[in-house]
Amino acid sequence: MAWNRWDRSPRKSPPKKSWSPEEMKMIGFVMSKKINIGISPDFKHDLHHWQIDIKIGNGKVHTDPNRYSDEDVHENVIKYYKYYYDKYNKNSE
Repeated sequence: MAWNRWDRSPRKSPPKKSWSPEEMKMIGFVMSKKINIGISPDFKHDLHHWQIDIKIGNGKVHTDPNRYSDEDVHENVIKYYKYYYDKYNKNSE
């Protein structure tokens, strides 16, 4: 049986991002509260769009209804991390 490369589903590599130390602090704190934020490809639309998934402790995954481009997705992920960091970090005041 011959393998046909067109039988595979489309693949997409996530855009690269180097996080600053301040961003890593926020990300680590939020993840310690069992809140995970990630991106996944949006295959229903153009291959240059991403969706943001938020998983909060109970196992439910909430998906942001907006779709983001390669350039904007990490900027919006850090906005979510900042929101949860500010919400749960009582020492930041």
